Amino acid sequence: MKDNNIVPLKSPTPDTLGELLKRGAQELLAKAIESELAELLSSYNDELIDGKKVVVRNGYQPERSVQTGLGDISVKIPKVRDRSKQGVKFNSKLIPPYLRRTKNLEEFIPWLYLKGISTGDMQPALETLLGEGAKGLSAGTVSRLKQSWENDYDAWRKRDLSKRRYVYIWADGVYCNVRMDDKLCLLVIVGSDDTGRKEVLAVVDGYRESEASWVEVLEQLESQGLSIPPLLATGDGALGFWKAVTKKWPATAKQRCWVHKTANILNKVPKPVQPKIKEALHDIWMAGTRKDAYTAYESCLNKFSAKYEKAMNCLSKDKEQMLAFYDFPAEHWGHIRTSNPIESVFATVRLRTTKVKSCGSRKTTLSMAWKLMTTAESKWRRLKGYKLLADVVQGIKFKDGEVVKDGQLQGTA
Repeated sequence: MKDNNIVPLKSPTPDTLGELLKRGAQELLAKAIESELAELLSSYNDELIDGKKVVVRNGYQPERSVQTGLGDISVKIPKVRDRSKQGVKFNSKLIPPYLRRTKNLEEFIPWLYLKGISTGDMQPALETLLGEGAKGLSAGTVSRLKQSWENDYDAWRKRDLSKRRYVYIWADGVYCNVRMDDKLCLLVIVGSDDTGRKEVLAVVDGYRESEASWVEVLEQLESQGLSIPPLLATGDGALGFWKAVTKKWPATAKQRCWVHKTANILNKVPKPVQPKIKEALHDIWMAGTRKDAYTAYESCLNKFSAKYEKAMNCLSKDKEQMLAFYDFPAEHWGHIRTSNPIESVFATVRLRTTKVKSCGSRKTTLSMAWKLMTTAESKWRRLKGYKLLADVVQGIKFKDGEVVKDGQLQGTA
């Protein structure tokens, strides 16, 4: 049979698919706004004036567009009439008055800026990514947003921390070019409070990772009311940070980041042997007990010291700090063995260091990086086993990740 009644269906083109998504988003938004309005009207159902309801619908405000990641979406906000003259108005929580672009689109701007897109080129870049719906983001608009973020950063670094308690902190720094002959070093501290929630504590222009610079960061936190030192600090091999911690927070335990340490060791050996050494290092920090970690530690040194002395010297000099995590709950080990809570953010904020030679002012670069970090903060997950933080704060001792029972010693090996 050659004849049939099967009609081939055309697959939607990307543009058609985009329009469908926009239309669906617009319809959902309209329904959500109507639901908000219905809730407001129902709250006044029982109030009457001359037998008529006090608050009733009264048409719509002029239609306006809101810029989103899908492009422009048209929005019509309903109006209400208040017969009681008490000033009842309808304001949508989804689309507040004067909103012209969604938050996630604004957060896209600092990312582009730090990737090397100048203010003047921002609109063409956004149009390429989001279509013509991004035309409202002129150079002037972007400049005003940048200024507002600089003001927000200034207010943020003066916020009150006196009522907060941070159990763990992670620290790191990264250099970036801000002018042809100038460098900026971002000194960043992320903390986990006693409920397991992680947040950015400090983002500071430190110029360099010196002891003096890190001391200034810690003193800034103290000036904001952070009076109780954290119980554990995790960071890379920057001596300036550890000297500052010893000076300002001598009781804080120190944990060297295994990601940084592994990279430092592997950089000192030929590539063909790197997988074997990496596996040996993995056996150390993945050991279930401190004793087993020491066994794997000595095994690694004995196996590779003869041929790769520099690499093994790099491993042996931080023995105790590499294994500090064993004195804390096992549920927290995945969080505190490395500085990954901020490394993932820095992967985005590696700032236009080598490819872009003119990167804007120090303050603008700083505020853009802060904006990205605090944006990422809202997506961070709470620490696994966060309920155990109460035990840590109370001073309950842990051995190999488990609570030390009465009469049990906290021996190390």
